[in-house]
Amino acid sequence: MELSTVWFILIAVLWIGYFTLEGFDFGVGMLLPILPKSDKQRRVMINTIGPVWDGNEVWVLTAGGATFAAFPEWYATLFSGFFLPLLLILLALIVRGLAFEYRHQRPEAAWHSWWDRAIVIGSYVPALLWGVAFANIVRGVPIDADKEFTGTLFTLLNPFGLLGGIVTLLLFMTHGAMFLALKTEGDLRERSRALSVKLGLGAAVAAVVFLVWTQILTGNTGSAVFFVLAALCLVGGIAMARMAREGWAFIGTFATIGLAVAGLFVALFPDVMPSSTSALYSLTTSNASSSHYTLTVMTIVAVIFTPIVLGYQAWTYWVFRKRIAEHHIPDAELEAVA
Repeated sequence: MELSTVWFILIAVLWIGYFTLEGFDFGVGMLLPILPKSDKQRRVMINTIGPVWDGNEVWVLTAGGATFAAFPEWYATLFSGFFLPLLLILLALIVRGLAFEYRHQRPEAAWHSWWDRAIVIGSYVPALLWGVAFANIVRGVPIDADKEFTGTLFTLLNPFGLLGGIVTLLLFMTHGAMFLALKTEGDLRERSRALSVKLGLGAAVAAVVFLVWTQILTGNTGSAVFFVLAALCLVGGIAMARMAREGWAFIGTFATIGLAVAGLFVALFPDVMPSSTSALYSLTTSNASSSHYTLTVMTIVAVIFTPIVLGYQAWTYWVFRKRIAEHHIPDAELEAVA
C-alpha cells in the first residue's frame, strides 16, 4: 500500500476521533439553554465535559497538521477556498474555550449568562459548519487547473451542504444528550435520556436522506456498507436509550458518527478534493501528497507517539468516569472564592 494511501486513512481516523469525541462536547454546549432548570444543573452539564473538552480538540489540530504535512496541495486548496467557514469555526472554538475558563471566575448571574451564550454559540457554529464543509468536499467544489478554488461562500451554501450541516448538528445534539444521560444523575439524567430519543429520531431522518443523496452522487458501494451500519447503530442507540441503557446508547451514537465519517472518506477516495469543474482537476492522494521521504518520517513519528497520546487520553476518561450530580457542585460564592 502506498504511503499516501496510508496517510489518507490516518487522516480519516483523526477526523473520526475528532467528531466522535468533540461531537458530544458540542452537543452538551448546544443543549445548555434547553435541558437545565437551574444554574447548578448548567454547571453540572459543563462539568461533565470540563476535564476532556480541550483534549478532544487536539484531534482536529492533529488532523490539520497531518493534512498540511502529508497533503500540502489539499491543505492549500481547502484552507484558501474554505477560508471564511474555517475562520468562523476557529473563532467559535476560541470563544467557547474562553467561556469554559472564565464562566466560574465570578458569581454574578449576568456574568454566567454571557459566558453561557458564548458556549452555546461556540458549539452551534462548528457543529453546523463542519457538516457543510465535509458535505461540499465529498460533493466536489469548483477547482481549476492550477488547483485553486474558484467558487465563493455561496457556492458552499448549496442544499446538499446545508443538509450535511443539519445532519452533523442533530447528530451531535443526540450524542451530547446520550453523554449527559450517561454522566449525570437524577432529573437531569432522565430528561437527557428522554430528549436523546426525540433528537435521535430527527437525526435519523435527516441522516438517511443525506446518506442516500451522498450515495446517489458518488455511487460508491463501499461507502454504502458504512452508511447502512451507521444507520443501524443509530437505531440501536435510540432503542438502548429508551431502555435506560445509557452506556450502550452512547456507544450507539459514537459508532454512528464514526461509521458515517468513515463512509464519507471511503466515498471520497482516491480523491481528497474532487473538482466539480473537471475530474482532471481533482486533487487525489497521488497528485496532492508530499514526497515519499516526508511521508516515511511522518509514519515513524506517528508509530512512536500515537500510542502515547491514545493512552493518556484513555487514562483521562478513566479518571473522570464517574457520574456528576448537583450535590457535587459547590455554591457559586464558594466556588468564586476558591
